[in-house]
Amino acid sequence: MIKQRRAAMSVCFAPVDGPPPVLLLVGEATSASIARKFVREHFQYELPDASAEYIDAVELVTCELVTNAIRYGTTPGHLLRVEIGVQDTRTRVEVEDPVRRRPQPGPESHENEGGRGLIILDALCADWGVTDAQSGKKVWAEVTAP
Repeated sequence: MIKQRRAAMSVCFAPVDGPPPVLLLVGEATSASIARKFVREHFQYELPDASAEYIDAVELVTCELVTNAIRYGTTPGHLLRVEIGVQDTRTRVEVEDPVRRRPQPGPESHENEGGRGLIILDALCADWGVTDAQSGKKVWAEVTAP
């Protein structure tokens, strides 16, 4: 008879104060509102005196990034990864999805409700871009405080 040895496993967790900076979301429409709440919680903890204008801008940018990732970067069952870094004067939001295709501006239309996400990023962000991720892409945006 062969004896099997069980490997001892130890897990270490660094103490975390406040909400974690990373959120995993399912690629479905309701995830955009969860991402907005995620932003609010971060500002309440990290920068409670931030102006409503600053928080609103970061919320809107995050919602647009998540919505675009859901619409163009996922299929049912895929996950999105949202990461936020809140600072006094600049906040960085990153949304990672499993599709490598880069965001493209849609055709201009006054009748179509979609296609404004990249215009919003241009208007509200100090900078934004796309980088390759291990499996897919990461769209990031930086919002500066007013």
